[in-house]
Order: sequence, then structure tokens, then C-alpha cells
Amino acid sequence: MTDDEFLDALDDCTLPPKAFDHRGHVRLAYLSSIDADFPTALARVQRSIRTYAAALGKSDKYHETITVAFLALVRQRLWESGPGADFEEFESAHPDLFDADLLSRHYTPETLGSPIARQTFVLPDARD
Repeated sequence: MTDDEFLDALDDCTLPPKAFDHRGHVRLAYLSSIDADFPTALARVQRSIRTYAAALGKSDKYHETITVAFLALVRQRLWESGPGADFEEFESAHPDLFDADLLSRHYTPETLGSPIARQTFVLPDARD
């Protein structure tokens, strides 16, 4: 599926749930960030995830801290290395972003599991 097809299917809520796993979320963050500033990319990602989750009857699955934190990580990598030729090249260059447990380096399980972290962005609290 091309990037445009992926975004179109996500926007019209026809994307198969299997295609919107962790990799799909990172893909959305990447595609939303290529030509946009952080606030614009964030608004796009938030809207897309919330709309899609609602269409699946899973509005309660949205997590603000995870969304903002992963978007920030994707944008940092884009700034450091550029977007690459396509998403697959970006994926190959940054395999750690595709580890769904990446945020455990920055957040305690209690923080990420808290109701406040689901509703609003919470700063990292894990200590190395």
C-alpha cells in the first residue's frame, strides 16, 4: 500500500486494523511530519488516531502521552537524518522507533498507565 493509499484509508476509516499496529502509528507520524511543523503534524496525528479509533468503537484506546512522545521521537530522527527516500528507508535507518516498548526507557509503567497520561502529555519520568 502506498503512503497516499495508507493515509486515505486511515482518513476514511477503511484501513484494516492489522495495518494500524505500532508500525502504522509510526508511519502516520512520519508522513505527517515530512512537510509540516510540530503543531500541524501533531494535530493531524491526533485527529487521525481519534477518528479511526472512534470508527472502530475503541475511543478509549487513544493515549495522548504515547502519541506526543512518539511523534517527537520521529521528528527528532527526521531532523537528524532527513526523511530518506521513503518510509521503508526511514524505518531501516531507525529500527528502535519500531519497538513498541521504546518509551519504557523514558517512562515508568505507572506513569504511562495513569489516567492523566492518557488524557494529556506527561513529561518523561524514568531514571536510567
